[in-house]
Amino acid sequence: MPIKNKILSLSSLLKKLPVLRRQGNTIAFTNGCFDLMHIGHVKYLEEAGRGNRVLIVGLNSDVSIRHIKGPSRPIVPQKSRAAVLAALESVDFIVIFNEDTPYKTIAAIKPDILIKGADWEGKSVVGEDLVKKVQLVKYIKGFSTTNIIEKIVKSEK
Repeated sequence: MPIKNKILSLSSLLKKLPVLRRQGNTIAFTNGCFDLMHIGHVKYLEEAGRGNRVLIVGLNSDVSIRHIKGPSRPIVPQKSRAAVLAALESVDFIVIFNEDTPYKTIAAIKPDILIKGADWEGKSVVGEDLVKKVQLVKYIKGFSTTNIIEKIVKSEK
């Protein structure tokens, strides 16, 4: 599927979901900033999309990231981040949200499964009250956007 067909508004995505469900697909949802894509992201999304799943990625908007992480973020604008995500075979759809959390987006989509990294173990996962199942995917240590940015900053000094 072309990249542009994977990046949808929430209303457009909601129109597609009944057909996907009738076809027997499991609707899976994950979210994040995905500011500087790295192997940790790729492996995580690959695992999240395994099986008979339609993987929807809720992508924090630029406004959302600035509010959460500060004025110097994101590094990569939302349209570019969405396009990179859409290029991944494991990702079926991307929906961009402006809030700090994807709670309203999850409530609208009503996914069958909510997927987060294993670093969320023991923590409250936004939207867990809205789904039947939460799956934690193995976290690859040593890879994080924050760590990459810190390394770049140190190398410039």
